[in-house]
Amino acid sequence: MSEDVDPVAAMLAVLTLDSGDARTTEDIFTGVSQVMPTGRVFGGQVLAQAVIAAERTMPPDRTVHSMHGYFLRPGDASSGITFSVDRIHDGRSFSTRRTQAFQDGLPIFSMIASFETDSPGLDHQAAMPTGIPQPEDLPNVEDHLSGLHPMTKRFFTDRPVELRHIPSPIYGAVEGPPAPRQAVWMRTRRELPDDPRLHRAALAYMSDLSIQESVLRAHGVTWSHPGLKVASLDHAMWWHRPGRVDDWLLYDQESPSARGGRGLATGRIFTRDGVLIATVAQEIMARIPGQ
Repeated sequence: MSEDVDPVAAMLAVLTLDSGDARTTEDIFTGVSQVMPTGRVFGGQVLAQAVIAAERTMPPDRTVHSMHGYFLRPGDASSGITFSVDRIHDGRSFSTRRTQAFQDGLPIFSMIASFETDSPGLDHQAAMPTGIPQPEDLPNVEDHLSGLHPMTKRFFTDRPVELRHIPSPIYGAVEGPPAPRQAVWMRTRRELPDDPRLHRAALAYMSDLSIQESVLRAHGVTWSHPGLKVASLDHAMWWHRPGRVDDWLLYDQESPSARGGRGLATGRIFTRDGVLIATVAQEIMARIPGQ
């Protein structure tokens, strides 16, 4: 990690939104963009910011339990983002919000999220995968970056999140035969404040870091494949139970289908002791020369 960069502070800065003009009654918020080597806004950033903007219109006892969003245009990481929240519905137990993110007057992301008041009810969950190596037994991401361009290395080492792949990352090579499945341990590089809303938003941020890779791994394609073009099309997430993102979380990922340049990836996020805290689905565009 670069000595002059505090990536966790940079993430917390983008997750801190400013309110709009107090003289208006509209729910308008603004946020900064995290500097990215690619020049494009990281999708997980705008996901998390959109959730935070919507939550800012909620009473404290209602928490996000699901979101569905579409990436409409690439965002410019050198510019801020404006978030407009529509209060679609407030019921006895559930509330619905629509958040749209704008740059230069054009929408770059659109999301609908649902919030609920916690209440008792049915409770079951899928089991955590077995036979998974512990994160301490796996190498840091930096150990897999030899031979990559310095700008590419910076993209990984300046991230606020530690990642440890099973079996290994696909940055420069795909280990073993092609398979539409992988798992990733992840956590922030240092402790975060205790605010549960911050941890939920940060989990949305983290959910977009590696979800696409099961699609690529299924075809033995690395991130460094010549001419590869990948873009997130949409993203859905369900928060099931509380969890801290500064503790190790296991992100179990699978791609059930790819066709016509589009691939679907799904993931389940577990705490280290096996509690299922979230489920994620994302469809991507993947253009591979010659295929």
